[in-house]
Amino acid sequence: MKNLCRLLSAALLVFAVETAKAEPQPLTLADPFVLSHGGKYYVYGTWSGNGIAVAVSSDLRTWKLGGGRAAEGLALHKDDSYGDHSFWAPEVYERDGKFIMFYSAQEHVCAAVADSPLGPFRQAEKKPLLERKGIDNSLLVDRSGRAWMYYVHFDRGNTIWLAELEKDCLHVKPGTERMLFRATEPWEMNSVVEGPFVVKCGRKYALTYSACDFRNPDYAVGVAFADRPEGPWTKSAANPILRRFRGLEGTGHHSLFKDRDGKWRIVFHAHCAPGKVAPRRTYIADLIVRGTSAAPELSVGGELIACMIGE
Repeated sequence: MKNLCRLLSAALLVFAVETAKAEPQPLTLADPFVLSHGGKYYVYGTWSGNGIAVAVSSDLRTWKLGGGRAAEGLALHKDDSYGDHSFWAPEVYERDGKFIMFYSAQEHVCAAVADSPLGPFRQAEKKPLLERKGIDNSLLVDRSGRAWMYYVHFDRGNTIWLAELEKDCLHVKPGTERMLFRATEPWEMNSVVEGPFVVKCGRKYALTYSACDFRNPDYAVGVAFADRPEGPWTKSAANPILRRFRGLEGTGHHSLFKDRDGKWRIVFHAHCAPGKVAPRRTYIADLIVRGTSAAPELSVGGELIACMIGE
């Protein structure tokens, strides 16, 4: 009987361990970006000190992490890039059959290229796009084919800048850098505006951005509008459009994308739990567009998806 009890206990222990292994865990990619390609979704984010991570999903809910083709299962590894630490805020765009990753490395804005969304992303020249420090670079190619890079420069706080790129999106046109705006509103605390992301919205361009400090529970997202990619930009009176959404703290550093049904979504990170910042968790919600083509209004609502790691 004792042997039988031992065998049953051992079997229950194995079952409990296997069940725990199979239990989904929160996806903890900060500064997330989602690419929809080939019937799958790819999310990239700040996660590893050795490079940029990628996770894959078919439904935006359950993600498989660590399937990248660079070393350690990453999409980009530091051996293939400028810098050896602080790999932040990646975004991936398909251009002419290739995939370009914009990202920050060692507080410089960079770009790397791959043949697949999984990587391996590599820099032909291991150097940043700009010599001076900057982070959070994002790409917009307008309807005329001109390419623009929005990014953050450190100037008495974080400020949002613009530079025009060459057609390859890998080189900055000399003399095109200029500041767009800095923190000016009461909710934009700590002189921080960062994480710019631009999309065409009706007849306007919408520049969404984060403000405050990512460690602050009131980290939030706002939007500014312009008639041209260069601006001038007017901040919305309805800002912030995302703050403490559904009780979450630290909701910010986001990107926007359309799902396979053509529905606008916003992917963002939030604090691990009330009063605890790390590891930041990945969430998706609806981006709601109202107003008119000439005067659009953005808000965040709908179902909140807490992204999970699974099979």
